[in-house]
Amino acid sequence: MGTGNEKDNKSTIGGPANPTGSPANDFTRKLSATDELASAIPYNANKAGEHGEASTSPEKGQTVSPSDPFVTGSTLTETVASPKVGSGEPRLRFNAGNEPLDRVRADSSNQTLTTNQGVPVGDNQNSLKAGYRGPALLEDFILREKITHFDHERIPERVVHARGSAAHGYFECYESLAQYTCASLFAEAGKRTPVFVRFSTVIGERGSADTARDARGFATKFYTDEGNWDLVGNNIPVFFIQDAIKFPDLVHAAKPEPHFAVPQASTAHDTFWDFVSLMPESTHMLMWLMSDRAIPRSFRTMQGFGVNTFRLVTAEGESRFVKFHWQPLAGTHSLDWDEAVKISGADPDFHRRDLWEAIECGAYPEYELGMQIFTEEQAEQFSFDVLDATKIVPEELVPVKPVGRMILNRNPDNFFAETEQVAFCAAHIVPGLDFSNDPLLAGRIHSYVDTQLTRLGGPNFHEIPINSPIAQVHNNQRDGMHRQSINRGRVSYEPNSLAGGCPFQAGAAGFRSFSEPVKGDKVRGKPERFADHYTQATLFWNSQSAVEKAHIIRAFRFELTRVQSPAIRQRVVAMLENVASDLAESVARGLGMDALPPPLPKALEKDVMPEVSSSPALSLFARPGDGGIRMRRIAILVADGIDGRIATLRARLLGEQAVPRFVGVRLGSIRTTEGKIEVDVTLEAMPSVLFDALVVPGGGEGIDALTRLGQALEFVKEQYRHCKPILVLGDGRKLIEASGIKWTLQSGGQDGGLLHFEDEDIGNASTRFIEAIAAHRHFEREMDPSPV
Repeated sequence: MGTGNEKDNKSTIGGPANPTGSPANDFTRKLSATDELASAIPYNANKAGEHGEASTSPEKGQTVSPSDPFVTGSTLTETVASPKVGSGEPRLRFNAGNEPLDRVRADSSNQTLTTNQGVPVGDNQNSLKAGYRGPALLEDFILREKITHFDHERIPERVVHARGSAAHGYFECYESLAQYTCASLFAEAGKRTPVFVRFSTVIGERGSADTARDARGFATKFYTDEGNWDLVGNNIPVFFIQDAIKFPDLVHAAKPEPHFAVPQASTAHDTFWDFVSLMPESTHMLMWLMSDRAIPRSFRTMQGFGVNTFRLVTAEGESRFVKFHWQPLAGTHSLDWDEAVKISGADPDFHRRDLWEAIECGAYPEYELGMQIFTEEQAEQFSFDVLDATKIVPEELVPVKPVGRMILNRNPDNFFAETEQVAFCAAHIVPGLDFSNDPLLAGRIHSYVDTQLTRLGGPNFHEIPINSPIAQVHNNQRDGMHRQSINRGRVSYEPNSLAGGCPFQAGAAGFRSFSEPVKGDKVRGKPERFADHYTQATLFWNSQSAVEKAHIIRAFRFELTRVQSPAIRQRVVAMLENVASDLAESVARGLGMDALPPPLPKALEKDVMPEVSSSPALSLFARPGDGGIRMRRIAILVADGIDGRIATLRARLLGEQAVPRFVGVRLGSIRTTEGKIEVDVTLEAMPSVLFDALVVPGGGEGIDALTRLGQALEFVKEQYRHCKPILVLGDGRKLIEASGIKWTLQSGGQDGGLLHFEDEDIGNASTRFIEAIAAHRHFEREMDPSPV
């Protein structure tokens, strides 16, 4: 029996004020060692540094190492091992929840079917009933679990960016950027950081089509060794609004109209155009949205932008502004609008399928990350405000500096667990990066986290494997819905002494916000430079080629023709008059207006003198890519009797990593002049719009058969109308001529995308055809409307 002063008290309540004697057992040894640990931190030595100038250089947090690991453990029984709790050897200073995703990947090969509790299921075909024809029994826990889980397999979709596709990959830094930022992923040449990238449309629901006219999300999660950085951007470098307080209004106006939920994934309706025509700051974004940027050919041929202005911060606390750019190695290419509409019906998963197939085939999408880096002093000299998200910084003023490359080289294992549950947030940044005072960015910093709380079931969405960082997580956040981490110990606060002060603050080595002087009254308003709503819209228009301008006019014409209210159409045209008179006149003519309305009044009375009036970098044609034809889909029309030498051309295209496919009337074998080949796909399963180029082989019997086939004639016509390269061999010319296509352009010039070679000249034909495919489209033949 103890004296009462010995350390043999096994109660978890209180204890003697001055214990004496030696610890009698593990329990009392733990109490004693804990007391020693607490005594080692007699007061908060960091407290004085939290005030005044000292707070700008925080000190590393107090920390004391325990005499034994069991001191900071939750329980003395943690050394007890089992198949569930593990080896019984705690992994100190480690959070297993941040190990690679392999820890949660599941494979059921050669495994028995079980319930979610691991109970083997004997019969997965029948529910439990009272007799073969009797009622189902409530006690059938297998049925109830299966149905209940099925009933809850869907989570709320994202309000915007609901339709998405994603992939894993890595980012590789070109050189140290220490002179600009202390961010670890930019610390040295060759450093690789894992990434997960999600591409998306904005307005459509999760089940909408990929090819709708819309901005595209381009969100990148960098799993850095100092935490996750989410670069949450779009394929358009500007946005509709200047202040986040207008975001709900924008989305409400763009979404299907609430009285009948139409139209889906489209802005071609009254409420959208009513809103934007009353928000002239949207004009610049509208120019991009009505351009071919809004209907990309592929996620692989799409630029990405950080949109907002951010900061780079050095280890010494020096800051510069930065804008982020992603440049696709394959170049920037888009769809034709007529083509995009038809693809929506033929293959609504067109972009998702394209990304998946490219990665599965080893044709990994690659992008280069560029930065526009400039000082606040430079920014003050610009005619526009860099905090205005409706403005770009022209590359003529600040060139884009390439800083690294990103390669997407792995598809997700499970769409829901990864692509659907990934949670991006503009607030997720790392040391070396910081925010600017962009008022749109301020709202984004809050909005994403708030949304994920609803979508993913509570505050622990960061523990879902795809969201968890590879950097170790150690903090005092506890509990909440769907908590995964099982934290050792009883301490969940800081400062503390019972856990040796751990986890302790990182001090100057941790994230520090840039110390920016702030002055001014509390106001609701915008700077005067925000009032220039049209100068950069004009810059974009002046920077487009004649072909791109024609497409912008057609896009406005299509969208506004579907608007029911003439007053809204008039208002949009009046807005466009402040951009360019030829644009406004062409749109008005397309809408049947007898006269132009007067221009909308400008918010800024004085005209701005821009530094740049035309920027070639804003044209899609300025970025043709590396000249390769990887993953370009090429249709080879086939029928019994075609020239069998077409196999030589197909082999050459495969060698270029293109995707040539024999397209026939029905699946099965067809007879050629040199044997048999198998049809890959049919004219009805993959119509013309799903291909990037066309080959019409020779072979009199086969060509005669195709010429009698309406589907084949229409296939050729659509390839021609959409300005795609067409290679014609030998007497395949009969099919071209039967389609009403002329060998020369109406202007009298030669069509560089319509090639005719004799069958025996397949080698030269292959080379010329590959060059034509690399050019993507041959717009010299485009006419509105097309004569073919």
